[in-house]
Amino acid sequence: MKSDVIHVTSDGVGVSEALAQAEATALFRALSKKDALHLRLLTEELMGMMQALTGQRDAEFWIEAEDKAFHLHLKANASMNTELRAKLLSAATTGENAAAKGVMGKLRDLFERALEPVDGTLPAFYSAGWSYTGADSANLAMAAASVWSLNRYKAFAQESVGPKEDWDELEKSIVANLADEVEISIRGGMVEMIIYKNFV
Repeated sequence: MKSDVIHVTSDGVGVSEALAQAEATALFRALSKKDALHLRLLTEELMGMMQALTGQRDAEFWIEAEDKAFHLHLKANASMNTELRAKLLSAATTGENAAAKGVMGKLRDLFERALEPVDGTLPAFYSAGWSYTGADSANLAMAAASVWSLNRYKAFAQESVGPKEDWDELEKSIVANLADEVEISIRGGMVEMIIYKNFV
């Protein structure tokens, strides 16, 4: 079952409709009160990330559900280039994206970087979660297809290869604790984030 597709923007258009869609889907699939709340919380986190994106952004949101397995989708066209991003970040005192803290801040930053069609280079700490097809692992623009996985990133952080704060952030994150997996994929000029949750 696929829900209605909701047009959402970074200035809040469609957010209430997306939350209502999550509630309707939970009701249709007869989720328990607790599971319905978790589905809504995951949708809220996804919408919060969308609203925190730099500049005016448009995306499509929908939920796919089969039995108790749910996939929350957020899909957008790649439109911001690296030069525009650099100009926006240069307005910050540090020249860095100060909001890229915590798991959702990093997911938002990663999603935004994936929207850059040219020279989308990544800081080293994001590299742990990516798998590439035909790509230089440091450059998203070279990828024929790329998928970032929260579970791969968790495994990296748990092995203590990364900074301890990366693991601490994961332990405190609603999404990292509730979702079974989060993937960000880049294919054919489209960037898509999918949150997977199986209510067994």
